[in-house]
Amino acid sequence: MSERPGPAIHDRVMPQLDALALQAGRPLVITDADEVLFLFLQGFEAYLEDNGHYLDLSSFALVGNIKNAATEEMAPVEMAKALLDGFFAERTESMTPVPGAAEALAALALKAQILVLSNLPEGSRKARERALAAAGMPYPIVANVGLKGPVVRHLADLVQAPVYFLDDIPHNHTSVAQAAPDVQRVHFVADPRLARLIGPAEHCHHRVDDWAEVRALIERELADLGW
Repeated sequence: MSERPGPAIHDRVMPQLDALALQAGRPLVITDADEVLFLFLQGFEAYLEDNGHYLDLSSFALVGNIKNAATEEMAPVEMAKALLDGFFAERTESMTPVPGAAEALAALALKAQILVLSNLPEGSRKARERALAAAGMPYPIVANVGLKGPVVRHLADLVQAPVYFLDDIPHNHTSVAQAAPDVQRVHFVADPRLARLIGPAEHCHHRVDDWAEVRALIERELADLGW
């Protein structure tokens, strides 16, 4: 891909990218973790309940939708952020994998490299690595900061082969569309309640609902491209 201006990659992320051992000329699947590989919402709701709060799913948001179970009042922003950080610190390793994710990625790994690109606290990266390994998904992980477009562009430039990007957040699809328009963008939301709230991301190429569909889509497209 040709050079084009855009946001810089965060200083905390670049060393992680430099440490990757990606193979040039081999397709790459870049997948988010929360609500793509792991049932984030299910785990977070349980954590909130254990800490006297709940999530009001009237809109697609986290920090602005956390309420105190006793008072029904919205949690202040700092409290909401503290609860989110606490969840990652305490329960990253106990989150339930999304059904079919490990099997689909194992099949796709026969034809493509797999990389997990997740916006999570740096302190939770090792815990997520352990969770991935325990769930049968021992793939390299990059703990990203901010929008994902610049990182995906960097990775696509490295491999110079078909790249697929899976994420549940619409603005990440927009970011990738702007920074790396040649990358195929697959919108995946594991929790059906969130899926209904979000609808298909404006800048995705495909919207899928399960990992069998993801696998079939990528295998079909790679075969069409001669891979």
